[in-house]
Amino acid sequence: DHVLGRPSRRFRKVQVISVILFWSMYLLRGNPHGPPLLFIRSVSRFSTKRLTSFQTVTLTLLYLYLARNFAKILNLESPEPLANLYSRSYFRATWVMTALDAGFWTAMRIRTGWLRDICSVVFSLYYLVAAERADEKVRRVRATITVDHLRVSWNKSQTPYLKALTALVNPASNRFGPRHIRISRPKESIYTAPVDAWLYFEGTREELKRCTKMILSFPGGGFVAMSSRHYDDMLLAWARKCPGIPIVAVDYKRAPEFPYPYALNECYDVYHSIAHTKGKCVGFSGETLPRIALSGDSAGGNYAAGVTLMILNSTSTSSTGHLMEEGWRGLPLPDGLVLVYPSLDLNIGSWMNDDQMKLIRQRDMRKTNRNVVKRKSEDFEHASGTVRPHKSDEDGDGESDSEPAVMNGSFKSNGNMVGKTANVATMANGKPQPLSTRLAVTSRLSYFNDRLLTPEMMRAMVILYIGPHNRPDFTTDFFLSPIVAPEDLLARFPKTYFLTGERDPLVDDTVIFAGRIRQAKKAVWRHRRDLGLEPGRSRPGEGVEVSLIPSISHGFLQMSALYPEARREINKCARWLNEILADRPCDDSGDGEPSPVGADASGAGGWRNHKRSFTGESMTSNDEDRPLEMSIVSNGSARGSRGRGVPSGRRGRRLGSNASLGSEVDLVGRRMQGLAGGLTAGLEDEDD
Repeated sequence: DHVLGRPSRRFRKVQVISVILFWSMYLLRGNPHGPPLLFIRSVSRFSTKRLTSFQTVTLTLLYLYLARNFAKILNLESPEPLANLYSRSYFRATWVMTALDAGFWTAMRIRTGWLRDICSVVFSLYYLVAAERADEKVRRVRATITVDHLRVSWNKSQTPYLKALTALVNPASNRFGPRHIRISRPKESIYTAPVDAWLYFEGTREELKRCTKMILSFPGGGFVAMSSRHYDDMLLAWARKCPGIPIVAVDYKRAPEFPYPYALNECYDVYHSIAHTKGKCVGFSGETLPRIALSGDSAGGNYAAGVTLMILNSTSTSSTGHLMEEGWRGLPLPDGLVLVYPSLDLNIGSWMNDDQMKLIRQRDMRKTNRNVVKRKSEDFEHASGTVRPHKSDEDGDGESDSEPAVMNGSFKSNGNMVGKTANVATMANGKPQPLSTRLAVTSRLSYFNDRLLTPEMMRAMVILYIGPHNRPDFTTDFFLSPIVAPEDLLARFPKTYFLTGERDPLVDDTVIFAGRIRQAKKAVWRHRRDLGLEPGRSRPGEGVEVSLIPSISHGFLQMSALYPEARREINKCARWLNEILADRPCDDSGDGEPSPVGADASGAGGWRNHKRSFTGESMTSNDEDRPLEMSIVSNGSARGSRGRGVPSGRRGRRLGSNASLGSEVDLVGRRMQGLAGGLTAGLEDEDD
């Protein structure tokens, strides 16, 4: 295989079968003491008189076990990096999750459903013991991961046996279980198919009608997998901790069948319908406009932030809160957001720029971001073997909000930055000054060996979510990557709570986005203060709170059965949601209509037109206003499928341009086909 340069599974299988058949035939027909080579027969006859068959087998297995763990016995093995990266309880949870992934991926080829479920559990039990084999299996699968692998991995909690085990470990004491509902699209929408959702509420229908608050939740799943029912444990806990507040979890359509921006439009339509009908579409009385809090984790956090930005982008309200025209009414803003380890930047980069580092090193957030900054500063020390003392947050290092600490090979000379080419500085006592660097890598690269969210998985999710026909501009499309939203929208962002682990590959998304919101609000506060519009007791940058949990990574809210500390964080989110909905009185006007938070972007009165444009979008055709619904055909090409009630001439709106860009397009296309060709391999078989 190595000589040919292309390892072949089929050839390897032939090798294994040949070896098994050869030795099986020899055991049946050959000499019982082996071939006449060296002293094999003499040793066999000698040992037969002293060892039984059981002893022989046991000694053989014991020798193999000793050979595998020889390096551990002599302390020659390299340390396990994740054991030091994570806390003990979180590491145990990831060990179980890795074994489950390996077991379910091993059994996913079995076609019979009940047999596949049983084998998945059996294989997972084996991988719990053979942890190294599980790591190897998971690493190999993720190297060539497909959408089927992602869905098998993330949807496994709803298989019968794991679901029963989870209910046994964490029984829910709710009076009412999840209730399936369907929410109609608003009349301004170009879609007709209703949106599926699940209602979590500890009360009867009559009690639901009297509710004036609600939580709208967008579950995660990497844009391609999972549903609201995979979050039953968390959502049922919220229903208990938030009495009298129903929770509506949206079951939006997943990629790659429905790529960007279809799911985002669904989430927005649900919010639009709830606001337009004053909650009647989900069982409220419809007499008053309910207060709404948005929540989302991972990909759901992207949708929650995206829906908020769509509402803000559709209004004509200035950043100081004044309407530009009287009489216009737009969608009301949600009362607040709870974003849990959100994915806010789909432009996967490696290096952080100076502006991002300034946001992380803000004075008022040093205590919260202390460990994040320390981790980035330690990268060079680990690589160079040098250690320099770190200043504490309370030390006056003369650093301003606008200029980060110089932790790199640069220094100031006559007000200009001059690059160092060598470590030329020495301390007064003659000792060499430790090297340092200003080059900080993003958390995606710092934690690339994360057990739950690897670079291969993030690459696959982004490609599948964007789809084959979109070419977005990651630096401007803030509906795709909310982290690049303009400051005038962020300044009007509602109260937002962030929760994530410090060792999450997406932790930088949280810290930078929170810093940008705080920075935008602070700029507006200074402007209003100069105009005498701000009371003296107000503080700049209010309305943003970030909670970073040390020594854990992604997806911990779904590990409550394996990670007991997750219960505390679920309760914290419930407390935040209660606080958001208790902040201010219900925002109703005298005539019962929604408060005029914004204006119609199209210039017409009433509710704004649902036909919206996205940043970086080609506006050459008015017919291309329906996001693409894609299905995979057997030859690998994508075909657009028309939604119900949409004329045949109106195809999905595609971001970017499909015009010919020259000869290099074919090269780019071939390269992208090589990257994305294997992701949807399983779907082709389903279509066949």
